[in-house]
Amino acid sequence: MWMLGPLGFTAPLVLLGLIALPILWLLLRAVPPAPIRRRFPGVALLLGLTDDETETDKTPWWLLLLRALAVAAAIIAFAGPVLNPQERQAGDGPLLILFDASWADARDWPRRIDRAQALVDEAGREGRSVAVIRLTDAPEVPVFQAANAWGERLAGLVPNPWAPADLADWAEALPEGGFSSFWLSDGVDHPGRDTLLAALESRGAVTVFESPRPVLALKPAGFADGEVQLSALRLPAGDAVTVDVAARGLDPAGIERELARVPLNFTAGAGEAEAALSLPPELRNRIARFEVAGIRSAGAISLTDDSLKRRKVALIAGRDDREELQLLSPTHYLRQALEPVAELIDGSLADVLLASPDVIVLADVARLSQAETDGILDWLDEGGLLLRFAGPRLAASDLARDAADPLMPVRLREGGRTVGGAMSWGEPKALAPFAEGSPFFGLPVPDEVSVTAQVLAQPDPELASRTIAALADGTPLVTRNEVGQGQVVLVHVTANAEWSTLPLSGLFVQMLERLAVSTRTAALDEADLAGQIWAPQVVLDAFGLLSDAGDMPGVDGTLLASGPLGPGLMPGLYAGEDRRVALNVIGADTVLAAADWPQQVVIEGLEAPQEQALKGAFLAGGLGLLLLDILAALWVSGRLGRQVGVALLLLALLPMPEAGAQEAPLPDDAFALEATTEVRLAYVMTDDGRVNDIAAAGLRGIGMRLFERTSVEPANPIGVNIESDELAFFPFLYWPVTATQPLPSPTAYSKLNDYLRTGGMILFDTRDGDVAGLGGASPEGRQLQRLAAGLDVPPLEPIPADHVLTRTFYLLQDFPGRYTSPALWVEAAPPDAEQAEGMPFRNLNDGVTPVVIGGNDWAAAWAVDDRGVPMFPVGRGYAGERQREISYRFGVNLIMHVLTGNYKSDQVHVPALLERLGQ
Repeated sequence: MWMLGPLGFTAPLVLLGLIALPILWLLLRAVPPAPIRRRFPGVALLLGLTDDETETDKTPWWLLLLRALAVAAAIIAFAGPVLNPQERQAGDGPLLILFDASWADARDWPRRIDRAQALVDEAGREGRSVAVIRLTDAPEVPVFQAANAWGERLAGLVPNPWAPADLADWAEALPEGGFSSFWLSDGVDHPGRDTLLAALESRGAVTVFESPRPVLALKPAGFADGEVQLSALRLPAGDAVTVDVAARGLDPAGIERELARVPLNFTAGAGEAEAALSLPPELRNRIARFEVAGIRSAGAISLTDDSLKRRKVALIAGRDDREELQLLSPTHYLRQALEPVAELIDGSLADVLLASPDVIVLADVARLSQAETDGILDWLDEGGLLLRFAGPRLAASDLARDAADPLMPVRLREGGRTVGGAMSWGEPKALAPFAEGSPFFGLPVPDEVSVTAQVLAQPDPELASRTIAALADGTPLVTRNEVGQGQVVLVHVTANAEWSTLPLSGLFVQMLERLAVSTRTAALDEADLAGQIWAPQVVLDAFGLLSDAGDMPGVDGTLLASGPLGPGLMPGLYAGEDRRVALNVIGADTVLAAADWPQQVVIEGLEAPQEQALKGAFLAGGLGLLLLDILAALWVSGRLGRQVGVALLLLALLPMPEAGAQEAPLPDDAFALEATTEVRLAYVMTDDGRVNDIAAAGLRGIGMRLFERTSVEPANPIGVNIESDELAFFPFLYWPVTATQPLPSPTAYSKLNDYLRTGGMILFDTRDGDVAGLGGASPEGRQLQRLAAGLDVPPLEPIPADHVLTRTFYLLQDFPGRYTSPALWVEAAPPDAEQAEGMPFRNLNDGVTPVVIGGNDWAAAWAVDDRGVPMFPVGRGYAGERQREISYRFGVNLIMHVLTGNYKSDQVHVPALLERLGQ
């Protein structure tokens, strides 16, 4: 490729055609010999005549230049111009492309794939075979194939959400023979890199590609001094910069969103930045992950688990007369263990239930009232944990003796078991190792823990399955039972050191953690995780995207604590029996070190200008110049105006293409625009076309009265199909009831109920004059009962004399249509509505009645034709016209009530407002 600055040419010999441009210029500029002049007397007859067409004697210089530029553009285009061509070293042997393919590569993975694709294409043109490997995969011998075999496979490569384990293993897997290598490095130093590099250099030239963009990583969030501690790493350490860390989680509606954001400031030359985030417990417990804003990498994501959450724990103890002896208090050791890691709640049982605690601890509490029992059972149904400790009061009571108690996991025997008692041991008993399946499995049992007294469980077929900890002789020490979504746990000894030394040991704190009573703010070690199988819930890919773990197998706690990340141990969230643990790409002790390459290794960056072919641009430019040449030639010859006129005429005769589907509004969009651009009244379309026409004419008529008498200017009414149309666009629906109208579908009922709950109003008109009362014997009345059965209709009452509909715009006492029945049903007023002093009406609420039911056939009374003339007679003579006028006034009141609410009810506050203004 021949280079000319940043421009390269794949066929530079074609540029020799530019030499011919001067020759072309001379040929076009050549002028034939001048003609011999002869006088001819007849020429005098031509004087004064004009020629419609002119022709120049030679081509203008600027037109020649235009044509020369067009030819030059074509010559340059066929020479294959390329902007910013990539310089590649020619090779004649196999090519090995290596990706680190770690989480650190994800930040600019598409550009790495583009770079590798360019290498494969170049190798294909040179006839070289290619092999591509990811160093995060298990080492295996690379297989060299034809370059075209990697065309589609290369685009499907993705990085892994972990770092290479030991690159020295890849050095042993390399094939013998010579080949050159291109190593796309993530910039991070990995174990065994020098060994692999030496093996590659022994087989051929090695070129390294690195991105100058820094690697950003986020350490797991910690908790200390009431604040969330955040720490981020960067590589390399450069100038001062600030990055934002966002906390994301579910809001109360269950929608994931950003809950908080905190800036982390890297000072100049610093590779680590720290920040503290102070949040209330309710918000902190909702955080699911922290992420560095704008970075798509698993290393920039820090998943949170139970260690960040502080559970709300309520401590309630039985009566204790030894208040001066702090160490003997039933809750002393519980407070010592839980204060650093939980939010403690004090108060009566009724009070703490209102705070919705995660755990309630009852220390030697025997009897509860029925109201307290019911409250705890409801709380357990929602997933609470009730932790009970035994004591003298519990041992002396008859609780769970004759029958099972719902707040006890097992039945108890009378009395207890103590050293030296009637049912005594010869000596204090030690704890038995925790069985597999117990939440305490894997915890070491200290030799110094002993038990001197306990309450005993009644033998029962289910006792063994409910025992999660036992003494050395098999006596249950901790029992558990599920109640609803929650569980009840009983520790058969006291919460203080009166009956055992368990509260004095570290095992006591570990058991509370395993029961999810408390959380641990530090990272869990192997001892904490051992003994359980942890099931993955969600896993993280290299780009920081979470996905469901599906059928991935569980992981042993020992591997979860110390095992390296890999295909069998993905980063993500793992759930044990009673808690969840986050396994992140970056650990608390992770240190990032930059890869240091020897001087003989060529290092190229990924940030070079992108290669761009310009052949199409030059061809398009040449074509544009030729079009200009045509117009210029027509102008020089004087024929431009005529030719342009013909072209415009042809364009006008051509059929115009119809607008594409994406330009035309969708049917739903057209309906929405029609319904919302102006105020529109709507009616429910029935199975009777004539009834629909009357309803439309009636709403048109009342709309005309609103236009004349109020500031409301409704457009033409719209008929709606309750099965398919959106109802939320309309403040008011007129529903004429027919005897044969089908019942709405469940979906339609759901839409109607949502419409009624969100401020819409429906006027049900049976059009029967209510001859038999609401829901009477008329076919329309019976059909209304069936229609209303699926609606969320509030309690109704006949409209009272002081209802807002009687004074919204006009003062009314009757509400006639074509009929004059006084029956009109509206939402019942609240029972505590009282008449204010000095006011003729009660202080009703400010809501709008969602339904109005009657049978006076109002649409027929309102209906007008296209000329505004009433369509149907109402009554006789002057009395009938007066009835129609009152029906109009009712319609005006109804629509104003819908649009403005019960604003007239605020008149009860007028005396108080006037009194205040007077002050």
